[in-house]
Amino acid sequence: MSIEIVNINKQFGTFTALKDINLTIPTGELVALLGPSGSGKTTLLRIIAGLEVADEGSILFHGEDTAKRNVQERQVGFVFQHYALFKHMTVLENVAFGLNVRPRSLRPSKSQIQEKVQKLLSLVRLEGMAGRYPSQLSGGQRQRVALARALAVEPQVLLLDEPFGALDAKVRKELRRWLRQLHDELHITSVFVTHDQEEALDVADRVVILNNGRIEQLGTPEEVYDHPANPFVYDFLGNVNLFRGRLHKGRISIGSIELAAPEYVNTVDTQAVSFVRPYNIEVEREAKGPEFIPARLLFIRAVGPVVHLELKREDTDELVEVELGKERFRQLALATGELVFVKPKDLKIFIPEDYVI
Repeated sequence: MSIEIVNINKQFGTFTALKDINLTIPTGELVALLGPSGSGKTTLLRIIAGLEVADEGSILFHGEDTAKRNVQERQVGFVFQHYALFKHMTVLENVAFGLNVRPRSLRPSKSQIQEKVQKLLSLVRLEGMAGRYPSQLSGGQRQRVALARALAVEPQVLLLDEPFGALDAKVRKELRRWLRQLHDELHITSVFVTHDQEEALDVADRVVILNNGRIEQLGTPEEVYDHPANPFVYDFLGNVNLFRGRLHKGRISIGSIELAAPEYVNTVDTQAVSFVRPYNIEVEREAKGPEFIPARLLFIRAVGPVVHLELKREDTDELVEVELGKERFRQLALATGELVFVKPKDLKIFIPEDYVI
């Protein structure tokens, strides 16, 4: 079932939660609503579900306005962050709950419910656990029960609010991979809320980045990461270094160096900010050209395949984060306190307007 979000606005007193939200989600797509706390992502999810009412705008399911449909009539499955399982019910009873509370005329028989629950438990890899209680399950298993319960009512739309937020990092990674596989198998139109950039980029077909109640950018994970629409998106998606400078006729001056900025050949004497990922910083023991900035090495973390360095620029005292491969780190034989030279590469340059970093 497709979802069309048209001109949605929502105020809580004087606080603007959502402003002019327009979004179309095709049938079978898995979309992530990503943004910092207070960006409006959970409010938007609740409006889609019918748990919250928008001040203005419409939510259309397959072209039909849902304004007159209550929550039950929307055929939506909702999975919360904290499971919301019934502690006094077994796994089987929790999963069957939505079916058992249906009106008698729409309720399947006991044998049909039993059969359906067993199939769902198999689908979420919880075979043999039907008789257990939530307290006897791990956090990851409880979240799978919650998902099976949402799927039991055969929803046309699946909504997930920070579904893995209460789990540890390893379990989160395992479950998001499993969710992606499950979605590819079932093809249910799904929307999930997260503030975890890695989670959104890893799981979603498309990512909606929200900030202060507005959509900053919409696109595939590759599009939003590699081609951020503005400074907020670039800064929000992963670690970045900021290099402030001035643009003038296709060149940008950053502290003691000057680099090419061919896309700004017609820009004259204008302040700008450049964003550079830590893995796009070249490090040398000696300056190999005028583009290298002297910096003092403050900290080294050499755990895992990537070595993380923290340096302080000699020209401005600003900090720079660098990521090097282990082999390159061994070649340089670096030690804390040493003076080295860094060169930013693959700069993404923005001319700030109202954006403040």
